[in-house]
Amino acid sequence: MAQVFAALGEPSRLEIVRHLFTGEHRVTELTDHLGLAQSTVSKHLVVLRECGMVDVRTEGRSSMYSLPDPDATARVLDAVGAWIEARA
Repeated sequence: MAQVFAALGEPSRLEIVRHLFTGEHRVTELTDHLGLAQSTVSKHLVVLRECGMVDVRTEGRSSMYSLPDPDATARVLDAVGAWIEARA
């Protein structure tokens, strides 16, 4: 659990996760969306993969990134959001 919260604690990684709710994306698509260098996005994806937040599959020469369980991910983010609101 600590590994997941540490991964989501970085704003760019949280934005990657949020963007993956729209569907699968290649690194280049995530790079364009975030305005970050490809190497930076790739490093963030490694962290997210290591804690199980994203999956990857190969399509030709490309790697496609997605959320393994979007509903469960949404529940986690919603619960944290509700907790933050309750403390405000």
